[in-house]
Amino acid sequence: MTAQTKKKKSRLPKGIKRLPKGDQGGIELLLIHKVESLGGQGEVVQVSPGYANNYLLPQGLATLASDHHKRMVDKHKAKLQAIEKAQQADLRKHAAEISKQSITIEANATDDGHLYGSVGAPEIVAALKNSDITLNSDQIRLEGPLKELGLYTVKFRLASEVEGELKVWVVPQVGVDA
Repeated sequence: MTAQTKKKKSRLPKGIKRLPKGDQGGIELLLIHKVESLGGQGEVVQVSPGYANNYLLPQGLATLASDHHKRMVDKHKAKLQAIEKAQQADLRKHAAEISKQSITIEANATDDGHLYGSVGAPEIVAALKNSDITLNSDQIRLEGPLKELGLYTVKFRLASEVEGELKVWVVPQVGVDA
């Protein structure tokens, strides 16, 4: 046999293929799930062969970073971004509708206009619920409790990039002697 026809003997068991190496010498994988201290879903990473063979691939956390898999991840990311943009647009429309509203909260107050208690996010949420608007108290952004009668502009946040302002009237309770 000549050197050209001689097949190189592999040390790997029959049926197991060697993983392709990346440009930095590690095994190039595409992460299917987020792996702490390695990367997020859809990222291409290079890891040692042992980490790839013994942990990431058997656990189903990663797959080979083939061109096909990369294209699939890019398409999936594009769909997710389109869905997120649509949700953001709906939230902005909802925030604009809430911003048009003005709510009134009755509170027990002195003759000077100071409240005996205070008006906070839970009271604002309850008043909004009476107007068929549903917000959580953690979505209301107050700089402090409202302690006097008057008109306040209260900020609210529906998402990280969707905010709005709401007019809140704090008025004295009717029929209550101060």
